[in-house]
Amino acid sequence: MNKHHDRIKKWKLATEKGMQRFPERKETFTTSSELTVDRLYGLEDERYPMEKLGLPGEYPFTRGIQPTMYRARYWTMRQYAGFGSAEETNKRFRYLLEQGQTGLSVAFDLPTQIGYDSDHVMAKGEVGKVGVAIDSLEDMEALLRGIPLDQVSTSMTINAPAAVLLAMYIVVAQKQGVASHLISGTIQNDILKEYIARGTYIFPPQPSMRLITDIFAYCKEHVPKWNTISISGYHIREAGANALQELAFTIANGMAYVEAALAVGLEIDDFAPRLAFFFNAHNQFFEEVAKFRAARRIWAKLMKEKYKAQNPKSWQLRFHTQTGGSTLTAQQPDNNIVRVTLQALSAVMGGTQSLHTNSRDEALALPTEDSARIALRTQQIIAHESGVADTVDPLAGSFYVEQLTDEMEQGVANYLDKIEALGGAVAAVEQGYMQREIHHTSYETQKAIERGEEVIVGMNSFKMENEPQPELLRVDPSLGEKQKEKLAALRNTRDQNRVSAQLEALQRGAQGTDNLMPLIIACVESYCTIGEICGVLRQEFGEFTGV
Repeated sequence: MNKHHDRIKKWKLATEKGMQRFPERKETFTTSSELTVDRLYGLEDERYPMEKLGLPGEYPFTRGIQPTMYRARYWTMRQYAGFGSAEETNKRFRYLLEQGQTGLSVAFDLPTQIGYDSDHVMAKGEVGKVGVAIDSLEDMEALLRGIPLDQVSTSMTINAPAAVLLAMYIVVAQKQGVASHLISGTIQNDILKEYIARGTYIFPPQPSMRLITDIFAYCKEHVPKWNTISISGYHIREAGANALQELAFTIANGMAYVEAALAVGLEIDDFAPRLAFFFNAHNQFFEEVAKFRAARRIWAKLMKEKYKAQNPKSWQLRFHTQTGGSTLTAQQPDNNIVRVTLQALSAVMGGTQSLHTNSRDEALALPTEDSARIALRTQQIIAHESGVADTVDPLAGSFYVEQLTDEMEQGVANYLDKIEALGGAVAAVEQGYMQREIHHTSYETQKAIERGEEVIVGMNSFKMENEPQPELLRVDPSLGEKQKEKLAALRNTRDQNRVSAQLEALQRGAQGTDNLMPLIIACVESYCTIGEICGVLRQEFGEFTGV
């Protein structure tokens, strides 16, 4: 028996054994014409490029990180939500769970994202607008009330103050009687892309990297099921990058986090299995599929060959996907349902682990309940009605897709060489290299749209006159005052001596080198606010003012 057939035989035996723990959704899969749908296609071809493609669940994971992928379990349908008060967002979470959502994803307002309390002068007019306002443990308790944290995984899109929000989540779980080792979820915690693309940073790069590696180390010991970072290409793409730049800069940032963790003495296999990624699903369907497939292969090779990881889970690139918000149009917003469907389909065909589908009205406002439901139904229809989840990596072997995958891999390698020559991702950010690349691409794209060379249906082509305006979600304009009142009441009722003592302990810790997570948790338990905690860290670490 040749090596090709021997490897396939071993893979089939291992897959059958694994299915005893994780059985497939059905005993047999068929089309509407009663044609059998096999688990995997292309293996019988002697020309099958085993080295490049591998097999699903095996290095280099081009075809997926699980042997059976969605035949066993669909991707997690994780709709991003958050607006107004913690109580309002809690109602939206519970509604989405009732509608069949399988995981939570929290959007925070801008004051929370940059470590300000709702009564800070910089928060005026922004409280609860683009996400939920979280000032203290009291708000986090309200946000998660009635949600069993040992049964639902939660993703939190928070970066500069990630340690504070993670601490709040851990304490709420403990108050529910759920031990830290039982909770699961993801904290975005990716500060480099904030410098590159998004702008919600607080501290300079070096102390920010310290906070990130403190989270790595703490979770390894105390919260082992938590994904300690979501290395994010999504926002890089939203800032104007193309697919290749999105992937290259995300991988470069991932390498920087790995090297920062190694530099403080962590072992690669102690933290690498909990690294996660977050990508954009954009308009160019086949390019997006190729991007996702190439991402897995590139990361697997880096982790195994460059960083010498031994645990196969360290080689796996697990990722969440969100459809492209910047592709949505305010004009003819119902067209956005079609855009989102195609983008979501590319994420599924590319093997995503979880997915958020944007709502049709997000170019205009936060989504209404109806729009959020349609976005969730889009995923459910793809999963349950299309048949695309019934076989693994269905586009493998397409000449076009395989060529795009190879070209994406080579293009990323070229970018990584340039970034390495600059001193790595942190140095490249500090020198403004990635920012300039994105700005150039964004500018050229916008010019093409304005010239009509790039068609945007309903916006620069196929326009409508006097189109009706949809009903939009309106955030309570009095929320800022209500949050101020809540904060004043909290400060009047908490133990102020305990608050002062914990903040002083955090300040001393920031001056040293010990892990800050236990000190931040102690502050949270004392009902210190996010502004107070970040204020102490601002004093010690300083603030980053940009390149």
